Amino acid sequence: MDVLRPPLIKINGRIYRRNIVKEEHYEEEDFSYMGPSEDETCDSHVIEQTDKGYRCAIDVPSVLYKYIIGKKGETRRRLEFDTKASISIPKQGIEGQIVITAAQKAAVSSAVTRVEVLVESFRKKQPFTHFLSLPLNDSKVQEGFQTFKAEVLRQCSQDHRVEESIFQNPAKLHLTIGTLALLNDAEVRKACEHLQECQRFIRDITKGKPLPLEVTGIEYMNDDPAMVDVLYAKVGVKDGSDRLQMIADRLVEHFVSAGLMVREWDRVKLHGTVMNTLFRKDTTVENRGGAGKQATSEREAFDARNILKKFANYSFGEFELNTVQLSQRYSTDCTGYYSSAGSISFS
Repeated sequence: MDVLRPPLIKINGRIYRRNIVKEEHYEEEDFSYMGPSEDETCDSHVIEQTDKGYRCAIDVPSVLYKYIIGKKGETRRRLEFDTKASISIPKQGIEGQIVITAAQKAAVSSAVTRVEVLVESFRKKQPFTHFLSLPLNDSKVQEGFQTFKAEVLRQCSQDHRVEESIFQNPAKLHLTIGTLALLNDAEVRKACEHLQECQRFIRDITKGKPLPLEVTGIEYMNDDPAMVDVLYAKVGVKDGSDRLQMIADRLVEHFVSAGLMVREWDRVKLHGTVMNTLFRKDTTVENRGGAGKQATSEREAFDARNILKKFANYSFGEFELNTVQLSQRYSTDCTGYYSSAGSISFS
């Protein structure tokens, strides 16, 4: 058993020590209450008084139950012992509320906070399920992409590890604004509601009209053009304004504030992936252009120097963007694009 040295963290005004215990094939996190901070706040959930004491029900996605239960129920037993509260968890796979009861209100409050800390910690480890996307799969852009692909394979297929399988699926060309881990239907509905709230400021930016875009030029992600994993098309507004960047940044700001997205950069990097070495292992992978996971050691970079030299200013085409979509990862709709959980229009 290996116990890593933990840091102190503060959740809802309380200070906790984060303990990670690792055993073979198993990892568990526990959080020890270290006492209130100077700015301890009131409870974030309603604690009701009952005939037998106090009660609080909190919404937790069922996929996270196992982290609160722990190996052979150890985590729940430890939480109940430490807080002197009872924690009732629905059966695995059944969406419902975790109900915490105790004779003392402070015990319920402590248990609620401990559960929230666990949920927050393990939520961050869940793979993303959805992403905000701007479709680039207009027919003219798809045609330009197919020509680009054919010419690259004709002129550069002798370059190191340049092959057909690493090209994007043209029907799924898109810009990713940000990713979300939506763990049940309620969270998907919440994200859709927040997307609808963004429609007003987007229409203010676009003046209620579709946004004319041009997809021109290519660039690469890393520092060495001879060892590239991702090659992308550059996307901008035809009039040279920063309206597309404004829309992307405002969307991220809104969803981060709602607690549905984690900010990765100060500004969204606007790029439409056209080649990605993540596609090399599985030519049928459905989430091309999304952040499919594959160990870095398994990726085989390609030499993009000739591609960059010959196609630096290649024009994939122009089109009018009129929608933001909440796209579902690993999905395909009747058009070949990702299935949409919700969307808003610019006009």
